[in-house]
Amino acid sequence: MIRLLLALLAVGLIALAAGAPAHAARDGPPSLQAGAAVLVQPDTEDVVLRRSANERRSIASITKLMTALVTLEAGLPLDQEITIGKEDFAAITGSRAYTRLRVGTRLTRSELLKLALMASENLAAVTLGRTYPGGLDAFVDAMNAKARQIGMSDSRFVEPSGLSAENVSSPGDLVKLVEAAEHQPLIREYSTASSHEITIGKRKVAFHNTNRLVENPSWEIGLQKTGFIRAAGRCLVMQANVAARPLVIVLLDSVGKYTRIGDANRLRKWLEDSIGLADGGTDVRRSAPAGAFTAGSRTAYDSGSANASRVHARYPSTTSYW
Repeated sequence: MIRLLLALLAVGLIALAAGAPAHAARDGPPSLQAGAAVLVQPDTEDVVLRRSANERRSIASITKLMTALVTLEAGLPLDQEITIGKEDFAAITGSRAYTRLRVGTRLTRSELLKLALMASENLAAVTLGRTYPGGLDAFVDAMNAKARQIGMSDSRFVEPSGLSAENVSSPGDLVKLVEAAEHQPLIREYSTASSHEITIGKRKVAFHNTNRLVENPSWEIGLQKTGFIRAAGRCLVMQANVAARPLVIVLLDSVGKYTRIGDANRLRKWLEDSIGLADGGTDVRRSAPAGAFTAGSRTAYDSGSANASRVHARYPSTTSYW
């Protein structure tokens, strides 16, 4: 009898091993260092993943996307030369923000916009706000009006650089901001430029993109912006194509200089692996929770995470894994 039981147990273990998918480690979303995150497929509005999607947080220099949007929609001449003034510098000195620009530097509005988006130059963003018709107060009013217009109900702006912790938004709202900014070709171009050189005094100074992923050939990034102040942590928003599908990525409040980049790479790998499984047919159904692939479903996959917050992923249908 004992021999028979042992034989049956052995057969059961062999069958279990044969039926277990080799990709078990890829069953759910990866653990993220970001305190809040959202991934959305904008063409279908399917939410791929969310963590604290409606939680209002400081957003640091992600603010500059709104600064660029308001500047461009005002139709101000981009070739107009603007002199950086003492009042611009005074606006950032209390924050101890580093800048390579200096008072008296003359740049076109286009160059200020590019430095703000690409190199996250705070002085450039403040100067754009100060030279808006009606001045800085009118510019901030326009930022908040634009936020209301595009449905950013969890957002509030108090200045154009992102140095203030009172510039707040939610991951869900930032998806709307990315989608609105994506309609501006210059925001796409300037935010993804790898470098830009300008003349300051008698010397040439090179500015570089704060997001090293724009130079990574394995990424196809259409728009991006990084941010960091202590109150916000490390932040990153991007519009990128993953496996030829558009995706908006929002990562807020990461701790550590490279964690937001690591999170982005982990998410991309997870999505690429998921699509590969979807193309393989039955493996996808084994790796997903029961019932997640009913037609038109919006079942949430709740994976959990390293810091005990919850992460959810939606799988819309049997033909669209994410």
